[in-house]
Amino acid sequence: MTHDIHPPAIFHGLVLDTPEDPFTGAGLRAEDCALAVNDGVITFRGSLADAQRLHPGAEVTAIDGVLLPGFVDTHVHYPQPRIIGGLGMPLLEWLDRCALPEEARMADPGYAQEVASEFVDSLIGAGTTTALVFGAHFATATDALFATAHRKGLRMTAGLVVADQELRGDLLTTPERAANEAAALIAAWHGKGKLRYAVTPRFALSSSPALLDSCRRTLESAPDLFFTSHVNENPAEIAVVAGLFPEASDYSDVYDRHGLLGRRSLLAHNVHPTDAELARLAGSGTAVAHCPSSNSSLGSGLFPLRRHLDAGVRVSLGSDVGAGTGFSHFKEGLQAYFHQQLQPDGLELGPEHLLYLATRAGALALGHEDVGHLGVGAVFDAIEVAPAPGTTLQSILRRAGSADRALAGIFANGTSTDINRVWMGGVASPARPGSDSSRYPTAEHPSPSFPPREPRRRGPLLLKGEQ
Repeated sequence: MTHDIHPPAIFHGLVLDTPEDPFTGAGLRAEDCALAVNDGVITFRGSLADAQRLHPGAEVTAIDGVLLPGFVDTHVHYPQPRIIGGLGMPLLEWLDRCALPEEARMADPGYAQEVASEFVDSLIGAGTTTALVFGAHFATATDALFATAHRKGLRMTAGLVVADQELRGDLLTTPERAANEAAALIAAWHGKGKLRYAVTPRFALSSSPALLDSCRRTLESAPDLFFTSHVNENPAEIAVVAGLFPEASDYSDVYDRHGLLGRRSLLAHNVHPTDAELARLAGSGTAVAHCPSSNSSLGSGLFPLRRHLDAGVRVSLGSDVGAGTGFSHFKEGLQAYFHQQLQPDGLELGPEHLLYLATRAGALALGHEDVGHLGVGAVFDAIEVAPAPGTTLQSILRRAGSADRALAGIFANGTSTDINRVWMGGVASPARPGSDSSRYPTAEHPSPSFPPREPRRRGPLLLKGEQ
């Protein structure tokens, strides 16, 4: 994907963002102002008159409704949008019955490409402009994901998902193959445009010590690589991990022993951490993706946000599609609020906290200093929330009386259909999914070559230990 140089543009209207952390006392920044954007970057924020004096003749785009930063989703599964709605099962049963059969279908390149297009369109349509994505267990499918995100302009960190035990046999790899396929994907995509690579063992349960050592070597093989996996999502999962790694003091210690925790590491869930684990995550700089709708759907538990923040652990939001119930961070923010309301020691969250978790917190967790806010120097990744006439949300916004109340109404009632326009790097995205029917590979981006996968025997049933 080539990025053309665009002439200066001005956007004018009500702008809401949280450049500073409201968990440490900062508030919502709410201004009726103009933003001047040059080549995808905000270069001025102030009055419309001053913006037009600086850029005479620049096109002015009037914002209908509210302008927010683009959302940052720090945990979402590319192969899983078609299985959203697998209700009534705890984690390990849901994996066996819903997630893993669908993950196996990604071996078909044509199917994987269809899902890649749907997945990226769905993220963008929900206002997500930056994401940390679990790829597929198949290198060809993960390659298709990178190509699709690159073509559509999504800022994405993603990687090949690897496992060598416990899962169904057609999803298993070897440490050597995992390293070789990751190397090919890193060479093809890491640092290309807005893409980065994340080393991605599915979880400790499905990873042998040899595979985790291979992941560490891959993580050390190139600058700025990321690491992501799961941790402490479900009590039955935690018990299985403890049995597989008796030498480890707890779940996160498995990753730490293999050199996988650090400032460029992010673990999903952490619903059931020990105090020692929180101290380890804080000390290493590892961030955590809070995935509230998934945790509710699978009955995994209520997220201990206060304990994380008190320990100094960085927290952001993840949709966790497909255990999560959709791509919208309006919904995830609201679910995060519910999780705190339901706990005796839950934090009192306002709309500014929800916006921060959905935008700036995720950007910082992913190392994107210039993402997640709408101040000077930030990339212009933004969404226009403009509900249709006659809708409940439009009525709420017309009568809100304050920016705080308007933002609370957006999180309580907003959906992806209320997002009218999305900009990524200053470029407007097609408004709705399905508008880009182009296919990969192309002459410009030929697919890397991957040897065929050897079939492997299925590991023990995940359902063992699940009650």
